[in-house]
Amino acid sequence: MTDAVLFEARADGIAIIKLNRPDQRNALGKDIRDGLFAAWDRFERDPSLRVAILTGSGEKAFCAGGDLKEMVERGLQVPPRDMFPVPGDNIEVSKPTIAAVNGVAFAGGWMIAQACDLCVASTAARFAITEVKVGRSSPWAAPLIHMIPQRIMMEIILTGKPITAQRAYEIGLVNRVAEPEELMAKALELAGEILDGAPLSVKAGRDTVMLATEMGRAAALQAARAASESTYRSEDAQEGPRAFAEKRTPDWKSR
Repeated sequence: MTDAVLFEARADGIAIIKLNRPDQRNALGKDIRDGLFAAWDRFERDPSLRVAILTGSGEKAFCAGGDLKEMVERGLQVPPRDMFPVPGDNIEVSKPTIAAVNGVAFAGGWMIAQACDLCVASTAARFAITEVKVGRSSPWAAPLIHMIPQRIMMEIILTGKPITAQRAYEIGLVNRVAEPEELMAKALELAGEILDGAPLSVKAGRDTVMLATEMGRAAALQAARAASESTYRSEDAQEGPRAFAEKRTPDWKSR
Protein backbone atom coordinates (compact mmCIF):
# COMPACT_ATOMS: atom_id res chain seq x y z
CA MET A 1 0.00 0.00 0.00
CA THR A 2 1.02 3.63 -0.50
CA ASP A 3 0.32 6.60 1.75
CA ALA A 4 -2.38 7.77 -0.68
CA VAL A 5 -4.69 5.01 0.60
CA LEU A 6 -4.24 3.68 4.13
CA PHE A 7 -5.23 0.13 5.05
CA GLU A 8 -5.89 -1.08 8.57
CA ALA A 9 -6.59 -4.78 9.13
CA ARG A 10 -8.23 -5.06 12.55
CA ALA A 11 -8.15 -8.16 14.69
CA ASP A 12 -11.97 -8.24 14.79
CA GLY A 13 -12.21 -8.90 11.03
CA ILE A 14 -12.88 -5.31 9.93
CA ALA A 15 -10.69 -3.59 7.33
CA ILE A 16 -10.59 0.20 7.29
CA ILE A 17 -9.63 1.71 3.93
CA LYS A 18 -8.93 5.44 4.07
CA LEU A 19 -8.38 7.85 1.18
CA ASN A 20 -5.46 9.96 2.36
CA ARG A 21 -5.13 13.06 0.22
CA PRO A 22 -7.13 15.59 2.28
CA ASP A 23 -5.25 18.53 0.75
CA GLN A 24 -6.65 17.40 -2.63
CA ARG A 25 -10.08 16.65 -1.18
CA ASN A 26 -9.26 12.95 -1.68
CA ALA A 27 -9.84 13.33 -5.43
CA LEU A 28 -9.41 10.21 -7.54
CA GLY A 29 -5.95 10.94 -8.87
CA LYS A 30 -3.75 8.09 -10.06
CA ASP A 31 -2.16 7.51 -6.65
CA ILE A 32 -5.54 7.09 -4.97
CA ARG A 33 -6.89 4.96 -7.82
CA ASP A 34 -3.90 2.63 -7.64
CA GLY A 35 -4.16 2.51 -3.87
CA LEU A 36 -7.85 1.62 -3.99
CA PHE A 37 -7.30 -1.18 -6.50
CA ALA A 38 -4.66 -2.63 -4.17
CA ALA A 39 -6.77 -2.14 -1.04
CA TRP A 40 -9.87 -3.85 -2.42
CA ASP A 41 -7.72 -6.73 -3.68
CA ARG A 42 -6.07 -7.11 -0.27
CA PHE A 43 -9.45 -7.11 1.48
CA GLU A 44 -10.91 -9.68 -0.89
CA ARG A 45 -7.93 -12.05 -0.61
CA ASP A 46 -7.64 -12.01 3.19
CA PRO A 47 -9.98 -14.63 4.69
CA SER A 48 -9.62 -13.11 8.17
CA LEU A 49 -11.28 -9.88 7.00
CA ARG A 50 -15.07 -10.01 6.76
CA VAL A 51 -16.23 -6.38 6.43
CA ALA A 52 -14.55 -3.31 4.94
CA ILE A 53 -15.19 0.35 5.77
CA LEU A 54 -14.21 2.94 3.16
CA THR A 55 -13.73 6.51 4.38
CA GLY A 56 -11.71 9.67 3.72
CA SER A 57 -9.10 11.65 5.63
CA GLY A 58 -9.86 15.16 6.79
CA GLU A 59 -13.05 16.92 7.73
CA LYS A 60 -14.10 18.39 4.38
CA ALA A 61 -14.17 15.62 1.82
CA PHE A 62 -14.85 11.92 1.53
CA CYS A 63 -13.90 12.21 -2.14
CA ALA A 64 -14.44 15.20 -4.42
CA GLY A 65 -14.49 13.03 -7.56
CA GLY A 66 -12.11 12.69 -10.47
CA ASP A 67 -8.99 14.78 -10.82
CA LEU A 68 -10.13 17.41 -13.34
CA LYS A 69 -6.60 18.73 -13.84
CA GLU A 70 -5.48 15.24 -14.83
CA MET A 71 -8.39 14.97 -17.25
CA VAL A 72 -7.36 18.23 -18.92
CA GLU A 73 -3.70 17.19 -19.14
CA ARG A 74 -4.63 13.81 -20.63
CA GLY A 75 -7.33 15.20 -22.89
CA LEU A 76 -9.46 12.44 -21.42
CA GLN A 77 -12.54 11.55 -23.41
CA VAL A 78 -14.24 8.25 -22.54
CA PRO A 79 -12.65 6.93 -19.32
CA PRO A 80 -11.28 3.39 -19.75
CA ARG A 81 -13.34 0.88 -17.80
CA ASP A 82 -10.32 -0.02 -15.70
CA MET A 83 -9.51 3.59 -14.77
CA PHE A 84 -11.61 3.92 -11.61
CA PRO A 85 -11.83 1.14 -8.98
CA VAL A 86 -15.53 0.29 -8.64
CA PRO A 87 -16.59 -2.85 -6.73
CA GLY A 88 -19.35 -4.62 -8.61
CA ASP A 89 -18.11 -3.29 -11.94
CA ASN A 90 -14.40 -3.80 -12.56
CA ILE A 91 -13.49 -5.17 -9.11
CA GLU A 92 -14.68 -8.42 -7.53
CA VAL A 93 -15.56 -7.93 -3.87
CA SER A 94 -17.64 -10.74 -2.36
CA LYS A 95 -17.79 -9.47 1.24
CA PRO A 96 -19.85 -6.65 2.80
CA THR A 97 -18.58 -3.09 2.39
CA ILE A 98 -19.59 0.12 4.15
CA ALA A 99 -18.95 3.69 2.98
CA ALA A 100 -18.34 6.04 5.92
CA VAL A 101 -18.85 9.39 4.21
CA ASN A 102 -17.15 12.10 6.24
CA GLY A 103 -17.59 15.08 3.90
CA VAL A 104 -18.43 15.86 0.28
CA ALA A 105 -18.99 12.88 -2.02
CA PHE A 106 -19.23 14.47 -5.44
CA ALA A 107 -19.18 12.77 -8.87
CA GLY A 108 -16.61 9.96 -8.54
CA GLY A 109 -16.90 10.30 -4.78
CA TRP A 110 -20.60 9.47 -5.03
CA MET A 111 -19.63 6.64 -7.41
CA ILE A 112 -17.32 4.87 -4.94
CA ALA A 113 -19.75 5.40 -2.05
CA GLN A 114 -22.60 4.04 -4.15
CA ALA A 115 -20.51 0.97 -4.99
CA CYS A 116 -20.36 -0.02 -1.31
CA ASP A 117 -23.13 -2.23 0.06
CA LEU A 118 -24.07 0.12 2.91
CA CYS A 119 -23.50 3.78 3.74
CA VAL A 120 -23.11 5.74 6.97
CA ALA A 121 -22.86 9.51 6.55
CA SER A 122 -21.72 12.38 8.71
CA THR A 123 -24.21 15.20 9.16
CA ALA A 124 -21.53 17.31 7.44
CA ALA A 125 -21.58 15.12 4.33
CA ARG A 126 -22.95 16.28 1.00
CA PHE A 127 -23.69 14.13 -2.05
CA ALA A 128 -23.85 15.26 -5.68
CA ILE A 129 -23.58 13.90 -9.21
CA THR A 130 -21.94 16.99 -10.70
CA GLU A 131 -20.99 15.79 -14.18
CA VAL A 132 -23.52 18.11 -15.89
CA LYS A 133 -21.62 21.05 -14.41
CA VAL A 134 -18.38 20.13 -16.21
CA GLY A 135 -19.66 18.60 -19.45
CA ARG A 136 -19.00 15.01 -18.45
CA SER A 137 -21.38 12.08 -17.98
CA SER A 138 -22.26 9.62 -15.23
CA PRO A 139 -23.01 6.17 -16.71
CA TRP A 140 -21.78 4.65 -13.44
CA ALA A 141 -24.94 6.00 -11.80
CA ALA A 142 -27.19 3.53 -13.62
CA PRO A 143 -27.40 1.07 -10.65
CA LEU A 144 -28.71 3.95 -8.51
CA ILE A 145 -32.20 3.14 -9.83
CA HIS A 146 -32.19 0.12 -7.49
CA MET A 147 -31.59 2.41 -4.49
CA ILE A 148 -33.73 5.52 -4.96
CA PRO A 149 -36.93 6.49 -6.85
CA GLN A 150 -36.67 7.37 -10.54
CA ARG A 151 -37.75 11.00 -10.32
CA ILE A 152 -35.39 11.76 -7.46
CA MET A 153 -32.56 10.12 -9.41
CA MET A 154 -33.50 12.17 -12.46
CA GLU A 155 -33.41 15.45 -10.56
CA ILE A 156 -30.08 14.66 -8.91
CA ILE A 157 -28.42 13.80 -12.23
CA LEU A 158 -29.98 16.57 -14.34
CA THR A 159 -29.36 19.43 -11.90
CA GLY A 160 -26.04 18.38 -10.37
CA LYS A 161 -27.14 20.00 -7.10
CA PRO A 162 -25.87 18.58 -3.81
CA ILE A 163 -28.13 16.92 -1.27
CA THR A 164 -27.53 16.75 2.47
CA ALA A 165 -26.84 13.60 4.46
CA GLN A 166 -30.32 13.85 5.95
CA ARG A 167 -31.90 14.03 2.49
CA ALA A 168 -29.76 11.10 1.36
CA TYR A 169 -31.05 9.14 4.35
CA GLU A 170 -34.67 10.07 3.56
CA ILE A 171 -34.46 8.81 -0.02
CA GLY A 172 -32.72 5.56 0.94
CA LEU A 173 -29.19 6.27 -0.25
CA VAL A 174 -27.78 6.34 3.29
CA ASN A 175 -28.44 3.75 6.02
CA ARG A 176 -27.44 5.79 9.07
CA VAL A 177 -26.48 9.39 9.86
CA ALA A 178 -24.05 10.38 12.61
CA GLU A 179 -22.46 13.51 14.01
CA PRO A 180 -18.96 14.00 12.53
CA GLU A 181 -17.13 12.90 15.66
CA GLU A 182 -19.28 9.75 15.87
CA LEU A 183 -19.06 8.69 12.21
CA MET A 184 -16.47 5.93 12.53
CA ALA A 185 -18.03 4.64 15.73
CA LYS A 186 -21.36 4.36 13.94
CA ALA A 187 -19.74 2.63 10.94
CA LEU A 188 -17.90 0.22 13.24
CA GLU A 189 -21.15 -0.46 15.08
CA LEU A 190 -22.84 -1.42 11.81
CA ALA A 191 -19.86 -3.58 10.83
CA GLY A 192 -20.05 -5.26 14.23
CA GLU A 193 -23.71 -6.08 13.72
CA ILE A 194 -22.77 -7.82 10.48
CA LEU A 195 -19.95 -9.71 12.20
CA ASP A 196 -22.44 -11.02 14.77
CA GLY A 197 -24.10 -13.05 12.02
CA ALA A 198 -22.97 -16.44 10.78
CA PRO A 199 -20.38 -15.76 8.02
CA LEU A 200 -21.94 -18.16 5.52
CA SER A 201 -25.40 -16.74 6.19
CA VAL A 202 -24.10 -13.20 5.67
CA LYS A 203 -22.58 -14.25 2.35
CA ALA A 204 -25.79 -15.95 1.23
CA GLY A 205 -27.82 -12.91 2.28
CA ARG A 206 -25.55 -10.52 0.38
CA ASP A 207 -25.70 -12.80 -2.68
CA THR A 208 -29.49 -12.81 -2.47
CA VAL A 209 -29.65 -9.01 -2.56
CA MET A 210 -27.25 -8.83 -5.49
CA LEU A 211 -29.16 -11.48 -7.44
CA ALA A 212 -32.47 -9.72 -6.78
CA THR A 213 -31.17 -6.50 -8.35
CA GLU A 214 -30.12 -8.32 -11.53
CA MET A 215 -33.08 -10.60 -12.19
CA GLY A 216 -36.83 -10.80 -12.33
CA ARG A 217 -38.74 -12.20 -9.36
CA ALA A 218 -38.93 -15.89 -10.38
CA ALA A 219 -35.33 -16.08 -11.61
CA ALA A 220 -34.04 -14.31 -8.49
CA LEU A 221 -35.89 -16.73 -6.20
CA GLN A 222 -34.43 -19.72 -8.03
CA ALA A 223 -30.90 -18.30 -8.03
CA ALA A 224 -31.10 -17.30 -4.36
CA ARG A 225 -32.22 -20.79 -3.35
CA ALA A 226 -29.21 -22.23 -5.15
CA ALA A 227 -26.88 -19.67 -3.56
CA SER A 228 -28.23 -20.55 -0.09
CA GLU A 229 -28.00 -24.33 -0.34
CA SER A 230 -24.40 -24.59 0.89
CA THR A 231 -25.31 -22.42 3.88
CA TYR A 232 -28.20 -24.69 4.84
CA ARG A 233 -25.90 -27.73 4.61
CA SER A 234 -23.12 -26.18 6.70
CA GLU A 235 -22.05 -26.99 10.26
CA ASP A 236 -22.99 -23.43 11.23
CA ALA A 237 -26.59 -24.10 10.22
CA GLN A 238 -26.71 -26.73 12.98
CA GLU A 239 -24.65 -24.70 15.45
CA GLY A 240 -26.96 -21.67 15.32
CA PRO A 241 -30.17 -23.40 16.46
CA ARG A 242 -28.18 -25.50 18.96
CA ALA A 243 -26.63 -22.39 20.53
CA PHE A 244 -30.04 -20.72 20.69
CA ALA A 245 -31.54 -23.73 22.44
CA GLU A 246 -28.61 -23.83 24.88
CA LYS A 247 -28.80 -20.07 25.46
CA ARG A 248 -25.19 -19.37 24.50
CA THR A 249 -23.29 -17.42 21.84
CA PRO A 250 -22.81 -19.42 18.63
CA ASP A 251 -19.32 -20.59 17.75
CA TRP A 252 -19.22 -19.95 14.00
CA LYS A 253 -16.81 -22.11 11.96
CA SER A 254 -17.58 -20.77 8.48
CA ARG A 255 -18.10 -24.32 7.28
